[in-house]
Amino acid sequence: MATLDVTPLSPSEHQVQLRRAVIASTIGTAIEWYDFFLYSTVTGLVFAKLFFPHSDPWVGTLEAFAIYAVGFVARPIGAAIFGHYGDRIGRKATLIATLLLMGLATAAVAVVPTYASVGIWGAVILTVLRFIQGIGVGGEWGGSVLMSMEWARDNHSRGFIASWPQFGVPCGLFLANLAVLAFSQMAGDQFLAWGWRLPFAVSLILVGVGLYIRLGIMETPVFSKLVAEQKLDRTPMLTVIREYPKEILLSAFARMAEQAPFYVFTAFVFSYGIATLHVSRDFLLTAVLTASVLSFVSIPLFGHLSDRIGRKTMYMIGAVATGIFGFIYFAMLNTGSLAIIFLAIFLSLIPHDMLYGPQAALIAESFTGRLRYSGSSLGYQLASVIAGGPAPLIATWLFGTFQSSTAIAVYIAICAVITLAATAMMTDYTGKDINAADAHRRPA
Repeated sequence: MATLDVTPLSPSEHQVQLRRAVIASTIGTAIEWYDFFLYSTVTGLVFAKLFFPHSDPWVGTLEAFAIYAVGFVARPIGAAIFGHYGDRIGRKATLIATLLLMGLATAAVAVVPTYASVGIWGAVILTVLRFIQGIGVGGEWGGSVLMSMEWARDNHSRGFIASWPQFGVPCGLFLANLAVLAFSQMAGDQFLAWGWRLPFAVSLILVGVGLYIRLGIMETPVFSKLVAEQKLDRTPMLTVIREYPKEILLSAFARMAEQAPFYVFTAFVFSYGIATLHVSRDFLLTAVLTASVLSFVSIPLFGHLSDRIGRKTMYMIGAVATGIFGFIYFAMLNTGSLAIIFLAIFLSLIPHDMLYGPQAALIAESFTGRLRYSGSSLGYQLASVIAGGPAPLIATWLFGTFQSSTAIAVYIAICAVITLAATAMMTDYTGKDINAADAHRRPA
């Protein structure tokens, strides 16, 4: 293990490093989520037609979303791999690795041959690349949150500071939808034929930008101190599973009301909007893009509010709002009015952001510094298997089976109840010195 510089920084130097860490985490996370969301956006618009052309439209959509779900299955694997190294070699080095892995896998999607060229092998290659994407994004979240949060000196601002890497999610969603919207303006069927590949190719440029930014930041003070005091755990992932099983499971279940509805609102809505509501692709892209802009404000706002009223209180308010909004959302969509459909999509991410703003601090605070990358990553990414990945698949199946969007709203409400129960059992560390408390919370 290399020795890290632990020379104390002056308050002004520390503030500069905090600002750089927040910017690097936010921009890098935005780039990685651009890659991940680009896939989800194109899945609902293109992949069923190009990779499963002989299937019934409903079945083809299910098949395309099944490949989409593979990325979520891979996310806990990425959390385990990069969580281990994040707690062993540092937050910075691990974040550089996840950025490269994610970006190269996304760029490779641009050259995957379709069913017309290689038959089912196109879908197989797509599945492998989606799996690699999932591993990359699985290791990204924990490091980006800790890179920001562990530079915070004020215990009463962690929710706000940790919300900025979360801010990278709507940025990535905005960029992904903007790219697809821009390239979909091609004449005739050119977008379906080859234009959809260009947004994936653009990922290489974004990776270069993100790499440049992340190479210029310092390691966090918390990790540097752990190195200096020789307190690193040799097997952090195994240790955190042994010492923090409750926190890991509660973190995963607490995300149900945030993650499952999010992918209904941002991925399933494309297939539902086009096939059932009969609205245009560009209309849906514009609506989701506009919703993501609103999140630029709401995510840090709710992160800040969690510093004032408590992490758990803010989070549980968000869970209740999400459970109720699912019914309102589909009632608005089903009016058939373009204005009301647009408003429903525009408002859909506000309940999500009430959860997502305070979520990073809520989960990361649950784990000791020496195991924080492993524990928070694993808890966060396990939700992708039970919530995010299956959500569009479940929504498609529910609608196809019951021929009613109410079934999907009930599914969202059930997710909200699970989140409320899990959050109620979590400990609220808002405002507490979580690093000083390490020795008292778990045996070393």
